[in-house]
Amino acid sequence: MHRGLRKQFCAVAAGVSMGGVEALSLLLGGLPAGFPLPLLIVHHISAASESDLAKLLKTHCAIQVKEADEEEKIMPGTAYLAPPNYHMLVERDETLALSVDQPVNFARPSVDVLFESAADVFGPGLIGIILTGAGSDGARGLKMIQDRGGLVIIQDPADAEADSMPRSALAAVRADYVLPLKEMPLLLCNLAQRQCKMTAEESQNVKELQK
Repeated sequence: MHRGLRKQFCAVAAGVSMGGVEALSLLLGGLPAGFPLPLLIVHHISAASESDLAKLLKTHCAIQVKEADEEEKIMPGTAYLAPPNYHMLVERDETLALSVDQPVNFARPSVDVLFESAADVFGPGLIGIILTGAGSDGARGLKMIQDRGGLVIIQDPADAEADSMPRSALAAVRADYVLPLKEMPLLLCNLAQRQCKMTAEESQNVKELQK
């Protein structure tokens, strides 16, 4: 059995850049309403961007999707997006913090900043995901997730609109899974089932979405 299937997970952290809107639509849109884990997401966007991505994604998703707020408690079944021009971090009490510290890897929000803070809090209970994107943000943080005992998933570079982020991540860690985006929702549901089993109908809905 794959080592990831023996674990119990409590959160998912994901990083994405170029091609991110479509990627997040597929990933989050493939999760059923009963998905039990929170998802913490950094999408590289311009500081001047309108913060309407959460509203857009909500139209495709059965789970809750929202932009993160300062000191917000992390809740199951909710996807939190880092706001434009703010780093998003996880605090020890499992709340979210927003920061205007200097950009990391030329990015604010930075995937590395999220991954490193989440790895400190959730340790082996964290799933880290790198999706399509340019640059190398997230590779260092993904290694920290793995070093803390978490599980790492990387989008197959051949499947990514921009392959730099997946390739940089692959150079930094020995990935637990490298797979096309369309296969990730079912994998996440399988990994999360140990905590909160989905209904048979929800599982069937996920399988239908993969066809």
